[in-house]
Formats: sequence, C-alpha cells, structure tokens
Amino acid sequence: MISSTFFVTRLTVAWTMAYIALAIVLHEAFLRNSHIDGYIVLFGFVLAAIIVTGAFSHVRRVRLIAGGVDASSLSRRQRRQVEIPLEAGEAFDLVDAAIRELPGVRDVESTRDSLQVRARVERVNPYPGDAVSWKHLTTLHTLRNQILMTVTPNGDAGSVTLICEPERAAWTDWFFIDYGTNLENAEALGRAIARRVAERRRTEQATARQTATEKELTVAKLSLLHAQVEPHFLYNTLASAQLLTRSDPARADEMLGNLITYLRHSLPRTEDALSTVGEELERARAYLDILKIRMGSRLQLQIDVPEHLRLVAFPTMMLQTLVENAIKHGLEPQTGGGTVWILARDLETSVAVTVADDGRGFSAEGGGTGIGLRNVRERLRLAYGAAAGFTIVANFPSGVAATITVPRSAQ
Repeated sequence: MISSTFFVTRLTVAWTMAYIALAIVLHEAFLRNSHIDGYIVLFGFVLAAIIVTGAFSHVRRVRLIAGGVDASSLSRRQRRQVEIPLEAGEAFDLVDAAIRELPGVRDVESTRDSLQVRARVERVNPYPGDAVSWKHLTTLHTLRNQILMTVTPNGDAGSVTLICEPERAAWTDWFFIDYGTNLENAEALGRAIARRVAERRRTEQATARQTATEKELTVAKLSLLHAQVEPHFLYNTLASAQLLTRSDPARADEMLGNLITYLRHSLPRTEDALSTVGEELERARAYLDILKIRMGSRLQLQIDVPEHLRLVAFPTMMLQTLVENAIKHGLEPQTGGGTVWILARDLETSVAVTVADDGRGFSAEGGGTGIGLRNVRERLRLAYGAAAGFTIVANFPSGVAATITVPRSAQ
C-alpha cells in the first residue's frame, strides 16, 4: 500500500510541478489575462485527474501480473538474474531462443562471441477496447520497450542477466507509465527459461532411463547366452573328467583344476563389472586348457600379452565370448582343428586385445555373428561410447580375427 501510494503521489507531483512551471512561463510571457488564468487552473485539475487515474490503472495491472506491488514491480525497468545449470554457450542459445519467441519482438541483435542479445519489443496496449485518447499522455503507446541479455560464464553454469526497460532515458520514469509491460516481459522470459531448462532436464533424464534400460536388456541377453552355453560346457567337462578318472586320473585331475579356475573367475563377478586383462586371460586360459584336454592335438594355443597390460581394466566375459566363438565356429567344426591366438597391444591411450583363429572363417555356416558378438558391441557402446571399438575381420590365410579396443584410463 505504501509503495503504490508513493508511486501515484510521485507521478502526480512530477506532472504538477512541470505543469506549474510551464504555466508560470506562459502566464508571464504571453497570457497576462485573468480570464486565461482560470482556464490554466482548470486544465491543471484535468491533467492531475488524468495522471492519477493512469497511475492507478498501472498499479492495478502490476498487482494482477505480480500478485502484489512494491517499488521493484512498479518500476518501468526490470532486472532479472537467472542461474542456468548449463555451459555458457548452451545457456546463451536457450535464452536467445526464448527472446525470439516473445510476442511483439523486433530487431533482435545476437552476438554469440560476446554472449549478448539486444532486442526491441512493441509495447502492446493491454486495454485496446478503451479508446480514451488521453491515455497516450501517460503511456506513450507509440514507444517500444527493449531487452538486453548477457550471459556470464560461471564454471559449468551460465549466469544470465536480463534487463527489460523502455527505449527512453531514466528521467522519463518520473512522468510516464507502461502498464507493467516491462514487468510482463521479464516474467514471460523467466517462465520461458524455466520451461526450457525443465524440458532439457526431462530429455536428459529420459535418455538416461533409455540408456539404463538398454544396458539392462543387454545384460539380460548376455545372461541368457551364458545360461545356454555354460551348463552345456560344464556338463561336457564333467562327463569328460568322469571318463578320464578311469583311464587317465592325472589328466582328469588337471581338467578339474582348470574347471575350478574357470569357475572362480566366472561366478563372483556381475556381468557389467570391470575386470582386468589378466583376470580375463586366466579365465580364457583355463577354458582353453580344458578344451585342449578334450580335443588333444586338434587345439593349439598361443598367448602374447605383455605383463604391464594385464592390470588394465577390461570388461568381464568379453574375451571369453571371443574365445568361445573361435572354438565353436572356427575350430570344432574343422576336422584338423587349429590354433587360437590371444594377443594384446599397447596403443598409448588404449589397449587392443585380439582373439584370432585359423579355422573355417566367414565362409562357414554359422560363422560367429550371433547374439554374443552383438552383445559385445552393445556393452562396449554403453560402457565407453565412442572411446572403445570392436572389429572382426578375416584372418590370413584362414579363420577370423576379432579385436576389442578399450581406453586405458577407464576404471
């Protein structure tokens, strides 16, 4: 109440003082006539009524927009400070788009290098049905408002300063009102910015949920693959060990020892947890040693993995998947068997692990393009994005070579 009373009084006093000064000048210079003096006084009262009613309308509309009045909301010049949790360039693009969609906006000047936007906004008459011409005296509808926006980088966030004001200088605030149009512009931009930030967050959350769902689906598919493959492998290994206990107990004991090593590296770890190159190599070596006992001279193994690379973080079961594919699709169907190579190379910022064989290769039916390899690709994408890679090519003179590349920094 005090703010609105002061505002109306200030506006009335400013116009009254200006009119008295003008009346004195006119009286002394041109109108030394007592009859004219009466009209000057009458016109002064009419002008005061116009000013008071205009100021009252301004206060009432500001109250409607802001829900209350104070010195800040009654002002024709509005300033807002908004913290946007986005990098300065992204914050600039967001606010720039919000300004361009403001009703009545004109002459937008956007400079991304300096993170600044200037725009002019046509001053809309909030009461177009009221045709009283004297309202132009206090509102000056022919003028326009202007907007200045600057973004200040603040680490990973952007601090946005919004200024909404008339095109005229500050001294005119003593005489003219804008019916809260600059307050309306500032509030509209605040809502637009909040809506766009919320929409951005919803999109990010939806993407994160989708990624998590895809990851869970991938893990489920991989678990299904293991549920189908591992029991079959275990049954065959135990059956082979049972037969060997009668004919060759030493080899049976070796096979069971390799099975224990394989299970120790397989059972405790979840499918999406990171292992190391060394741990995955031990699992694969135990698996191949079991198969070597079963296949005999039909299976040869060559391993070339430098010691310093064995501690590098590596996704669990991926090396095992490549080894199983090399055996199942490359060597087992081949009468004479063949060789499996496991190689690791240091690529400075990444490590490449290759499993190669000289088996039947791509030309054979069922050449290793099933769910196992699709899961390898999907798990690498989800875990590392573009930083990891997976390639599978023909080996020379026969067989297949599959390579997984992961960044060394991943932990």
